[in-house]
Amino acid sequence: MQTQVLLITGASRGIGAATAVAAAAAGWDVAVNYTRDAAAAQAVVQQVQALGRRAFALQADVADDAQVLALFAAVDEQLGRVSGLVNNAGVVDVASRLDGMSAARIQRMFAVNVFGTMAASKQAVLRMSTRHGGAGGAIVNLSSAAARLGAGGQYLDYAAAKGAIDVFTLGLAREVAAEGIRVNAVRPGIIETDIHASGGQPGRAAQMAPAVPMQRAGSAAEVAAAILWLLSPAASYTTGAVLDVTGGR
Repeated sequence: MQTQVLLITGASRGIGAATAVAAAAAGWDVAVNYTRDAAAAQAVVQQVQALGRRAFALQADVADDAQVLALFAAVDEQLGRVSGLVNNAGVVDVASRLDGMSAARIQRMFAVNVFGTMAASKQAVLRMSTRHGGAGGAIVNLSSAAARLGAGGQYLDYAAAKGAIDVFTLGLAREVAAEGIRVNAVRPGIIETDIHASGGQPGRAAQMAPAVPMQRAGSAAEVAAAILWLLSPAASYTTGAVLDVTGGR
C-alpha cells in the first residue's frame, strides 16, 4: 500500500498541531509547515515520529507563491507526493470596525487566508489529480463560523476571507470531483487555541463559552477529529461539504 503523505499548513500550534498528531495516529506521514516558530514545529514533528510515522518541518509563508512552490517541492523530495492537504494556516487581527482597518491589514488577511489556500490547493491538484497522473487525494480547508456570522465590530475582514474559503471549497470540489480529489471544509466555532491571543483577546474562548449552546469552547482535538474524518476513506462520498464544529453556535 502506498504511503499516505499529508501536508498541513500552519501546523506548529493549535488545530494544525492537533491534526498532525491525529493524522500520525491514523497512519499518515506528515509535513509540518510553519511560518515563524521553528521550535514549536519541531516539537510537533517529534510527536508524529513518536507514533512511528515520518515527519519533518518546513518553513514557508503561504502568502508567498514562490514559497508555496518550494514547500511542495521539499515535500516531494522528503516524503513523496501528497495525497492529503489541510489548509490550516490563517491569521486574525485585533477587533476593529471596517472604518478603522488599514488597507495593509485587509490585504494581509486575504493574502494568507484566501490566496495562500488557493496557491497550496493548486499545487496539491497538480500532484493528486488523475488528469495530471496522480492517484487522487483529499483537501480540507479551514473556514470559520465567522463566515456565517459576519463578525461585525470585531473582524469582518477575517469573516469575509473565510466566506471566500467556503465558496472556493464548493467550486474546487466540483471542478476536480471526477479527477479523484475530494475537497471539503471544516468551520470551527469558539475553540481554545492561541489564535485569540494573536487577535489581542487571549481570554476570548472562555468569555464566549456561555453564548455557545453546548456552554463550552471546543478543543483543537475535536476539530482535528472532523478534519481526519474528511481526509479518510470513511468520507469517500463527501465532497463540497462545509462541516460546522461549533457546539451548535
